[in-house]
Amino acid sequence: MRGWHRPLLASATLMFALTVVAAAGLVVDDRLLMGESVWVKPMKFGFAMGVYGLTLAWLLSRLSRGRRVGWWLGSVFAVAGLLDVGAVFYAAAHGTFSHFNKNAEPVAHTVRTVFSFGVMPLLLVTLIIAVLVLIQRTGDRAVDRALRAGLGLAVASMVVALWLSNSPGAATRTVTDANGNPVTMSGGHGIGDPDGNGMFLTHWSTTGGDLRVPHFVGMHAIQVLLLVTAILGVLATTRGWLRDEQVRARLVGVAALGYTGLFTVLTWQAKRGMPVTDPDRQTLLAFVVVVVLTLAAATAVVVDARRRSAPPADPGRRDEEREAVRAVDPAG
Repeated sequence: MRGWHRPLLASATLMFALTVVAAAGLVVDDRLLMGESVWVKPMKFGFAMGVYGLTLAWLLSRLSRGRRVGWWLGSVFAVAGLLDVGAVFYAAAHGTFSHFNKNAEPVAHTVRTVFSFGVMPLLLVTLIIAVLVLIQRTGDRAVDRALRAGLGLAVASMVVALWLSNSPGAATRTVTDANGNPVTMSGGHGIGDPDGNGMFLTHWSTTGGDLRVPHFVGMHAIQVLLLVTAILGVLATTRGWLRDEQVRARLVGVAALGYTGLFTVLTWQAKRGMPVTDPDRQTLLAFVVVVVLTLAAATAVVVDARRRSAPPADPGRRDEEREAVRAVDPAG
């Protein structure tokens, strides 16, 4: 890790430390927001941003072109990430909502101000880093394909979050914070039930569509696809047909297409106000189509790779077999 991006490493370390603090808060602080601990959101934000920051710290160390630009971009991301997660912790410590809070009181105003400066840089930096990765090779073809697809899905997940949070279904409403004070909320992560939650730990809505589902899936696509790449690399040590770099790249490409299909279906499901736990027939059919097409494409790649890697038949061996047959059955 010595060559990794140091500001992002420092940021990720702090994120994980904040995650531990939030986890302790779950035990010692009994305040609730919408039925969940005030420390659930900061714990999730800290951990997710820490993992993503580590990924970018590693990725930027592999750039061969635009390394200086990449360093500055990573530094901007590290600062913006700390601002955003810090704002979530700040709101949680005061027992109020960090997102969609339209109150005029100082805490809500401070959080909105921080978000106004911190959210957009995360999207823009991820987009520019994706462009940097597109114009160069940072590893073998499988790694390159995983990085490009993963960063593209990360950008898409941020755009979806911004788009769906302004859904007309999330009308202005008044709720109560952990201190018993009224809070005016405008916008929301849910469609149909903007404040709905219910699932264990994630608290994704079980009563309406929830944009946090596709947002989470898209943001962590890069880690999933890199894991697929690593697994293929390990399997290549015992399976000769996987030693071809192009074959592994094609399989990663298939995984990326399948993951994109999953992200698209989850976004469509959330936009229609349907909880991820209760898909309708159309959604199930869409999931089945994605799975079948992904398995079919992967099977085609594997069959072709195994066929190409099979040793060619030995003509001399075939002649010997024919002679052996004639010796037993001259008429044959």
